[in-house]
Amino acid sequence: MAKQLNLLSSGQVIPTALHAEMQQSYLEYAMSVIVGRALPDVRDGLKPVHRRILYAMHELGLTPDRPYRKCARVVGDVLGKYHPHGDQAVYDAMVRLIQDFSSRYPLLGGHGNFGSVDNDPPAAMRYTETRLAEIGNEALLDEIAESTVEFIGNFDNSQQEPTVLPAQLPILLLNGCSGIAVGMATNIPPHNLGEIVDGAIALIDRPTLSDDKLFELIPGPDFPTGGEIVETDGIRSAYTTGRGIIPVRGVTQIEEIQGGRGRHRRTAIVVTELPFQVNKAGWIEKVADLVNQSKLDGISDIRDESDREGIRVVIELKREADPHTVLYHLYHQTPLQNNFGVILLALVNGQPKQLPLREVLQEFLNFREQTLTRRYTHELEETENRLHLLEGLLAALNHLDEAIAILRNSPDGSTAKITFQEQLNLSAAQADAILAMPMRRITALERQKIEEEQAQLEAKRKELKRLLGDRHELLKELKKHLRALKRKYADPRRTRIISEREAAAATAKAKPRQSGKTRETSGGKGKADAGKTRKSSRSRATPATAELERPPEEAIVGFTQRGYVRRLSPGAIEPKENHRRKTATVEELAANEDFYIHSELTKTDRDILVFLTTGKAYSVKVGDIPPTTGRNAKGTPLITLLPPSAQGDPEAIAAHLLRSDEPTSTNLILLTQRGRIKRLSLSEFENLSARGLTACKLKNGDALERVVLARRHEQLAIATSGGRLLRLAIDDEHLPISTRTSQPQSALRLGKGEHLVGCVALRDRDHLILVSRQGYAKQLPLNLIRLAKPGDLGMQSMPFRSREDALAGIFSPPPDSDLIVLTDSDRLLSVPVRSIPVKGKDDPGDRLSKFKAKEEIVSLLSSASTI
Repeated sequence: MAKQLNLLSSGQVIPTALHAEMQQSYLEYAMSVIVGRALPDVRDGLKPVHRRILYAMHELGLTPDRPYRKCARVVGDVLGKYHPHGDQAVYDAMVRLIQDFSSRYPLLGGHGNFGSVDNDPPAAMRYTETRLAEIGNEALLDEIAESTVEFIGNFDNSQQEPTVLPAQLPILLLNGCSGIAVGMATNIPPHNLGEIVDGAIALIDRPTLSDDKLFELIPGPDFPTGGEIVETDGIRSAYTTGRGIIPVRGVTQIEEIQGGRGRHRRTAIVVTELPFQVNKAGWIEKVADLVNQSKLDGISDIRDESDREGIRVVIELKREADPHTVLYHLYHQTPLQNNFGVILLALVNGQPKQLPLREVLQEFLNFREQTLTRRYTHELEETENRLHLLEGLLAALNHLDEAIAILRNSPDGSTAKITFQEQLNLSAAQADAILAMPMRRITALERQKIEEEQAQLEAKRKELKRLLGDRHELLKELKKHLRALKRKYADPRRTRIISEREAAAATAKAKPRQSGKTRETSGGKGKADAGKTRKSSRSRATPATAELERPPEEAIVGFTQRGYVRRLSPGAIEPKENHRRKTATVEELAANEDFYIHSELTKTDRDILVFLTTGKAYSVKVGDIPPTTGRNAKGTPLITLLPPSAQGDPEAIAAHLLRSDEPTSTNLILLTQRGRIKRLSLSEFENLSARGLTACKLKNGDALERVVLARRHEQLAIATSGGRLLRLAIDDEHLPISTRTSQPQSALRLGKGEHLVGCVALRDRDHLILVSRQGYAKQLPLNLIRLAKPGDLGMQSMPFRSREDALAGIFSPPPDSDLIVLTDSDRLLSVPVRSIPVKGKDDPGDRLSKFKAKEEIVSLLSSASTI
C-alpha cells in the first residue's frame, strides 16, 4: 500500500475532471460505433460487416462459378478473422445481402430459405448456403489487391483486411443503406443502376451540370418491391439537401371478380405491389383488425393469393361500397401508403457527413479515379519490371557464345552473376533472370516468343502511360467501365414516379364522394340509405368497366431501340419521306440516345403480343400503355407493362408484334436459338390472361430467338452468322401447324460458333438483302436460293472479305424503304434500299458507307413498317 501511495505521489497520475473524462470517453465510444458499425463508407457503400463478409467470401473462393457453401462456414470465417461480434449479427447482415426484396441488386446469391416479404425468418445458417453474386464479385472484388486499396491489420494483427473495397459502381445509391449510430442515423433509398450510371457519366462530362438536368437522369429512388412514389417534392429536397420525405404507396387495381358459386360478381381491390419494407402479412393483419373494429368499412373479405410469380392480395368489397372510397381509407389508415424518410448520411474521410446526391456521386467518382490510377500505376511498374528482365534475356541470347563461356568458366553462380553484370552491362535482376533461364529458352522458337512478349508489353506500357499521363483519357476509360457494367446489369425501373398532376388526380379520385355520410352508407346502418347507395353504386362504372365501354380511339404505338414503348396521338410521328435520295445519311447519336425502330397506327382496343426468350407469351392492350406527351418523351419500358412475374431483363423479350385482324388465317413462326422451328395459329393467343401462356416448350439451354407473322403458302428465309440461307415453304407438308404443347422441329443445323441472325417472311419480294457486321451489303435474287426442307443445311449465300466478318442480318423490305444501321460507335446510318446493289451468291457485296477502323454493326432494322 505504501508503494502505491508513493506511485500516486510521484506525479504519474493526471487529475481529470469527471465531466471531461465522461465527455471524452463518450465521444470515443460514439465514433467507434459510427465508424466501425453503423454508417456506410461513401466510396464503396458498405458497412464494415458487409465489407468483411464479401472479402471473407472472396478469400474462400466463393465466386459465382463455384458451388454454394454453408453460410455457417462463411460466418465462422468472418468472426474468426475480421469481425469479433455476435454470429447472429453477421448472419443477419448476410441475409439482407441475399434477399431480393431488401437489396435492389443483391451482392450475394443464396440457396435455401432466406425469409420473405411476410417477415418470415430465414432458416438457420447451418441449413442455408451462399456464394458471391455476379454483380458483387465483379463490381466490388474484381480489382481487389493491395495495389488498389489500403489494407490494415485485423483485430489481432494476424490477418490483413481492406479498409475499403475497390467498387466500380456506387453501391451506396444502388442498394441503399439504413443504420442508427449514436446521435445520428442514415436511411438511403435504393436506385436504378442504369439511371445512376447515366448520372455519373453526365457529371464526368459536365461537372457543372445543373441539378435539373441531373434529376432528369436520376428521377428518384427505385425500390426492389416496386410501388409508386407520390409527388416529387420530397425527392428534390432529399437530392439537394441530403434529407427529405418521400411518400410511397402500393400498386392497386380495381377488378370485377366472381363471388363464388351462386353469388354475383363482386368488385375487389387487388394489391400487386407494396411499399418498400412493408410486411405483407402484418399489413393484411392490420387491415383485418381495422375492419373488425369497424374503423374501415366496405370490406367483406381479404385473402392473400400471392405465389412465386408475385404479390396478389384481393380485398373483396361489399356490394354497396365505393371502391375509391375504400382505397382512400386504405391509403390513410394502413401502410399501403407511407413515408420513406431519406437521410443521405455516410462516412467521408472517416467522418460522418450529410450529402446531397451530387456530392455522393462525385465522392464515388473521385474514389474510382484514384483506384484506377493506383491500379494502372501498379500495372505499369510490373510491365516495366518484366520488360527489364526480357531485355536482359534478349541480351544474353544476342551474345549466346559469350554467355555460355561465362557460365563454363565461372566457379559458382555468384561469380557468374557478377561477370554477366560487368561484361554484358546488365542489372542484378537481369543477371538473376539469365541464370534462372532453362536451356530450352535458347531455341529459336523461344526467342521468338520472348520478342513477341516484349512487343506486347511495349504496347501495354504505351497504353498505360497514355492513361496515366492524360486525365481526359483516364476518365474516358472510367466511363467505358461504367457503360460495360450498365449493359450487363441494368434492368428496367420497378418503382413508378407519379407527377404532381397525376397524384392530385389520383387523390381526388380516391377521396370519399359524400363527406360525412360515407361510413353510414358503406356500413349499411340505415336500410333506406343503404338501398340508395346500392342503387347509385350499380349505376356508377368502375374504371375497368368505363374503359371497356369507352369506344376505341386511334393511336400510334412506337417501339424504340432501348426497349421502350410510346403511345402517341395520330400525327405525332411524321411520315418517313425522301425515299428518292440515292446516298446514305449518317447521324451521330448522343450518349444513351434512343430512337424509333418501329411505329404503327392502331386502336386502343388492339393487343400487343410480347414473347419472352423462355417461350412464354403475354398480351398488352394498347389502351393500357401510358400516353406519351412530347416528341422527346422517353416512354415506358415494355417489360414493365407485363405482369410482375414476367418483369426482369429487357433483353428477355424475344419479339413483340401487334395482333392481326385475321387471327385464323395468320400464323406465327417461332424459331429458337438452336435452330428449331414451330408454326402456330394466331388464334391460339386470343383472350390471354395475366399469367400468359407457353407458346413453345424449350429444351435445356435453348431459348426463343425470333417470332414472325406469316400466311399460308408464303415462304420463309432463315439466315446464320456464317452466311448460310435456308428457304422454306410455309405449308402443311413441310411446316404443319402445331399445338402449343408440342415440341418444335429442326429447321437447320448450326455449325460450331454459328448462330441465327435472321428470319423473314418473303411476301411477294424478288430480292433479299444481306448485311455483314463490317458493313458489306447486297440484294440477292430469290431465284438463286433453292427451296429446301426443314433440317437441310441451306446454301452458302454470302462470302466475307475477312475472317472476322459475319452475317449481321437479312431483310425483305419494299424497294422504297430504308435500311437503318446502328454501329458500335453510336452512329446511325440510313441507307435507301434502292442504293444497295444486286449481286450473286458468291459476291461479298459493297460497303454501305465509309466505316471507321474496327467499327461494326450492332443492330439492323428496316423502315418499311414505320409511319
